[in-house]
Parts: sequence; C-alpha cells; structure tokens
Amino acid sequence: MGPGALEKVLTDLPKVEDPRVLVGPETSDDAGVILIDEHRALVQTVDFFSPIVDDCYLFGQIAAANSLSDIYAMGAEPLTALNIACFPTCLTAEEMREIMRGGADKLLEAGAILLGGHTVENPEPKFGMAVTGIIPPEGLWTNRGAKAGDVLLLTKPLGTGVLSTALKAGLLEAEQEAAAVQAMCMLNKAAAQVLRQHATVHACTDVTGFGFLGHLAEMMQDDPIAVTVVAQEIPLLPGALEFAQMGLVPAGAYRNRDHFGHRVSFADSVPMAYQDLMFDPQTSGGLLVAIPEEEASAVLTALSAAKVSARLVARVTGKEPWGKITVVFAE
Repeated sequence: MGPGALEKVLTDLPKVEDPRVLVGPETSDDAGVILIDEHRALVQTVDFFSPIVDDCYLFGQIAAANSLSDIYAMGAEPLTALNIACFPTCLTAEEMREIMRGGADKLLEAGAILLGGHTVENPEPKFGMAVTGIIPPEGLWTNRGAKAGDVLLLTKPLGTGVLSTALKAGLLEAEQEAAAVQAMCMLNKAAAQVLRQHATVHACTDVTGFGFLGHLAEMMQDDPIAVTVVAQEIPLLPGALEFAQMGLVPAGAYRNRDHFGHRVSFADSVPMAYQDLMFDPQTSGGLLVAIPEEEASAVLTALSAAKVSARLVARVTGKEPWGKITVVFAE
C-alpha cells in the first residue's frame, strides 16, 4: 500500500486520547510508545513482508532485522517479539523452519526473547514480527525535533529496492547481492548504541518503505526548518546507481515520488538516477538521525569504530514556514 492510500485508511480511525500515550499514530513515527510508570515506557511495532531473496534463512534474518529496526529508531532496547507468518502450502516444512530459524537467530543477536507467534495459510509467503521494546521516557527519540544547525547522518547505504528489482531480472552479480543482503541483515543495534552514548539526538527515524526522502519529509512535517541534501554524499550499495541509470526502479519509488515529491526541490544538476534512489523503498534500512553539527565528527568516528559505515548526508540550513527539502549536486 502506498503512503497516500495508507493516510486515507488511517484518517477515519477513532482517535483515542490517553495521557499514557507518549507517541501515537498522529506523527507517522516508527513505533507507538505508552508509559508504564515514571521510569519505563513500552515501545511497540509490527512489520512483515514477502521474500526479497530466495534463501529462506536469509529472508528470516532480513525480516527480523527490519522489524527490530523501529525499536532502535526510537532509542529503545528490544525486549520481546512475536512471529507473524503467512505460509502457502507449497512451502516445505524445512523451508518454513529455515525462515523462522533466521528470524530467531537475529533476535538472539538483538538480545530479545521470542515468545511465540501466529501463522496463517496465504498464497504468498510473508514473514515478520511484532516487537516490544522498553525505554526510560527521558531517553525516547522521535521523528520530530530536528533543529537549525543540525546535520543528518545516515547509517546504511541506499539501493535495496533497485537491487531487488535487478535480482528479479537476473542481472545482479553475486558480489552485489551479497552486499545488499549483508546490509539488510545488519541490525541497527550498534548504530543506536553509539548514538545513545555519543550524540545529542534531536530526531531519528529508520529508512524503509517510503525511501530516504519520504522518511526525511516525515521527520520535517510541520517543522519550520529547511534541509539541504548533497546527492553525492548519499551512500549507495554496489551497483545501485548503475541499475537505476538502466531504469530498474521499483514501482514503490514512483509512488513515493508522487506522494512526497512536492516537498522536495531538486537542483537541475541532480541526475534522475540519484533522485530515484532517494525515493527507492528500502528494506531494513539504516537510521537517519539529526544531531548538532559540532558533534558530527566524534559521532562518525565512534560509528566507524563500531563497524557502522555512516555518512553525513544533509544539513538543517534554516527556518521555513514548512519543512523544505532541497537536493543539490556538488560539482
């Protein structure tokens, strides 16, 4: 479902007012948050999708990493998870077991506990998790709060949607597929830990189905700030730019452009392939975080030491009556 259709569905749902709710659906944040007591809050999220790789074990790992990502994007620690599985009868018991084994192994890496789950029969396989995390209320991150003078860091490269399209077309080389799978299987755990220890986080989200620019637009909605993105600073997976130049762009990128494109101004020099990649829907993407510019060098060094290849991709440049995004291409 595209972002526009999703908004129409959610508009008519009843709104529940409760003082315990710290984060609800109104701000399109990565997870919901409810206060338990003055020292603890629960963070809850759910995600599942169809396979984007043929290997069942790797699909389970990617789906789990993607589901866990929303917890890390809120600054929380994952606590428990429930599997959500839709399996067709054509899948063998071994294939189903490998998908769930991949998910279970990724939960172990995250330090979360699998409590169970639910499985239904479905013509197309789908897998994911409902995840609960925990956080002190004062440590909560949201997708709002970026300030003039901040910079934006991105902790994983873009291009998983384009590369998945190339994979379906039989054009992806083994090294390119391996790099994409490694990025999608990588938890955002280390990135979140470094940010908690070394950064003053003003806003954070993870880059998934709405693409880099879609999630950036959600970070800025209704905020009186402007952001300048330098296209060449965006990290890209190997082969992503070349396949985008060939036109191997998934339909989701065009839906994202249709919905969020009015929020973005591209300099004439920005190639279409870069534009497409910034709208490219991601699976298990990285964290996009706003921090004070004076902290950026030390934070990037700490992220690199934790084997997180983060890049400084944008600057909050000033105040606007609404969140304005400008993308430039440095000569």
